[in-house]
Amino acid sequence: MRTVKIGHSPDADDAFMFYALTAGKVKIPGIAIEHVLEDIESLNRRARTGDLDVTAVSFATYLLIADQYRMMDAGASMGIGYGPILVARTPIPVTELENRVVASPGKHTTSALLLRLYVGDPPLIEVPFDKIPQAVLDGQADLGLLIHEGQITHQQMGLTKVLDLGDSWQRDTGLPLPLGVNVMRRELGEDVHRAISQGLRDSIAWAHANVDEALDYAMRYGRGIDKETCRRFVLMYVNNYTLSLGPDGRAAVERLFTMARDRGLIGEIPALDPI
Repeated sequence: MRTVKIGHSPDADDAFMFYALTAGKVKIPGIAIEHVLEDIESLNRRARTGDLDVTAVSFATYLLIADQYRMMDAGASMGIGYGPILVARTPIPVTELENRVVASPGKHTTSALLLRLYVGDPPLIEVPFDKIPQAVLDGQADLGLLIHEGQITHQQMGLTKVLDLGDSWQRDTGLPLPLGVNVMRRELGEDVHRAISQGLRDSIAWAHANVDEALDYAMRYGRGIDKETCRRFVLMYVNNYTLSLGPDGRAAVERLFTMARDRGLIGEIPALDPI
C-alpha cells in the first residue's frame, strides 16, 4: 500500500469533495491517503517546493509549478458568473480602487491575478483569507479581496461589494472562471495519476449523490455558517466543472493564462495536460 499526501484547504467545498475518500466511502486501490489541511496560499507555497504528492493550488500558481506537477481534470474550482469580490466599509468608485490598500489572501492566488487584470497594481497586505473581512472592518485595509464563503456572507458582516471579479470575467469571456485546481507530482507516473484522478472524481460524484451526509461533514469547516448557506456555497463551487474541466473549462484556463501573458503578468504558458 502506497501512502500519498494530499493537501487541500480546510474549507467547506474541499471537505465536501474529499469526504467520501476521508470516510472510506470511496477507496483508491493500492493507495492510502494522508490528508494535509492548510489554507490555499500555504499550499501554493508548498507546491513551489514540491513538498506534497498531490495538492490543491491556485490556477495562478500552476504557472510556476507545471514542470513538477500535472493538472488533474477532477477537483477544479470554477465560478459560473461568480468568483472573488472586492468589499469595503462604504462604496468606493471603481476608478479609485487601484489607489486603495487591499487585503489579499496571497499574491499567488488566482484572485490576486484577477485583481491585477481588472484593477491594476494596488498596494497589498497579505491576510489569512478568513481574517480579511475583519481587517477591512478594523481599517487595516480599504478593500478586502474575498474568496470562499465571504462572497455570500459579507453583507451580514457590514461590508459592501464594490467589484465582482467573477461577474467581470463572465461579461468579458462568457466562460467559467478558473480559480483552484488539484495537481499531482509528475514523478508519480501515469498509472498513479489515473488512479488518484478517478478516486477524486468518484468522491465528488458520491458527495453529489449523498449531499446531506457530505454537507454534515463539510459544516465542520464552514466557520459558523448555517447549513443552507453552506449548501449554497458548496454547490456553487463543486459543480459539473469539478467532475471534469471539459472543453469549456480547458478553454477558460487557456483564456486566463493568455490574458495574463498578454498583459505582461506572466511569461510563457505551460502545456496543459490534465488527466
